[in-house]
Amino acid sequence: MISYYMKLALLSLRRNPLLSGLMVLAIGLGVGACMTIITVNYLMSADPIPQKSGQLFYVQVDSWDPHDTRDERNLPPDQLTWTDATNLMAAKRAYRQAAMASSGGVVEPADADAKPFNASIRLTYQDFFSMFEVPFLYGSPWSAEDDANERQVVVLSKAMNDKIFGGSDSTGQTLRIAGTLFTVAGVLDHWQPVPRFYDLTTGAFNTTEDLFMPLSLKMPLELNSSGNVNCWKEPEEPGFKGFLLSECVNFQMWVELPDADAKADYMAFLDNYVNAQKELGRFPRPLNNRLSDVMQWMEIEEVVADDARIMLWLSFMFLAVCLLNTIALLLAKFSAKAPEIGLRRAIGASRGDVFTQHLLEAGSIGLLGGLLGLMLALLGLQGVGALYGEFADNLTSLDVPLVLLALLLALVASLLAGLYPTWRACQVNPSQQLKSQ
Repeated sequence: MISYYMKLALLSLRRNPLLSGLMVLAIGLGVGACMTIITVNYLMSADPIPQKSGQLFYVQVDSWDPHDTRDERNLPPDQLTWTDATNLMAAKRAYRQAAMASSGGVVEPADADAKPFNASIRLTYQDFFSMFEVPFLYGSPWSAEDDANERQVVVLSKAMNDKIFGGSDSTGQTLRIAGTLFTVAGVLDHWQPVPRFYDLTTGAFNTTEDLFMPLSLKMPLELNSSGNVNCWKEPEEPGFKGFLLSECVNFQMWVELPDADAKADYMAFLDNYVNAQKELGRFPRPLNNRLSDVMQWMEIEEVVADDARIMLWLSFMFLAVCLLNTIALLLAKFSAKAPEIGLRRAIGASRGDVFTQHLLEAGSIGLLGGLLGLMLALLGLQGVGALYGEFADNLTSLDVPLVLLALLLALVASLLAGLYPTWRACQVNPSQQLKSQ
């Protein structure tokens, strides 16, 4: 019986293509607008490492100005000083831990015909790769001994290895970076977490760095600092070392803590560390240490901007307007079918039969509108990418769950829009319709 009703529904759509097309267009526009905004919000707020996001914690300690808070929410600074980052790493109190910072330098390819170029650098520790489950194409991370002995080793991104070594296995090769010769320890496979949670201070949707090297090399090689640098007082000593030993914050730190007990132990360690630093004349503010897991940290850093949430609500309002137009068109269409409905009722069709047939027709319009909405959403996402450039490159793709969501949204919306017109169609009095003919 359902197949028969579907056949009647499709015949009805073909009988009045203009009216049917307008309804499909209305639903398609609403779904397309909604899915464009939903996709951007979904990718902005997605868990970038769901298998262990609850075990990774961003470390904050409040080393800021005693007379003013760093954040109006009374949060500690979003980064650490060099002193705190290196002290916490030296303590080795977490299961895995990695302090880090962003830097940059000129890469000089071995090929004499290739021109030197600037590359972005992530300075970090060996645990960075295992903690964040970074995939390797060739080789492996550098060792803990390399960190401790300040060895000049580097891990290349896949794109950088393709650019310099043509995609071949470059482990063991040497490369001059920032005037110093480095040995390639490994090459990453494609790795682009979205959002790029490990350093939200330099942009949640920036691409990952070109090169990775030990943070312990920062002082001996005087590697420059990039990203956000904030200070509440001037460095007490001039020069590069004076900046590193100042109260300026420019370093991030993550720890992996497998369970609640490990988290409690590490928090107690942080409190003890800060109290010890207070005795040395630092940390003038009250204890205000934080450990935030990945999703909490993304919320604190407001990865999903308020503008995006407002746009989401506006898109749902636009869908509601489209559905109101669809309801009006369905009312007009089903009213025009009153003689046909009256005849069907007269030869034995029940109100339930009429209701099912017309609701299936509304659902068919919804599915067609959903397909149109998907195409419009793809165009919308391309528009977002063209408007915002590289910032939006990681936010403009539809995956399978989003495609299914679009079709479900269109189907549910069309069925809701069809409820009232279908109910009105069921109220047709067959005797009156027959007499009028």
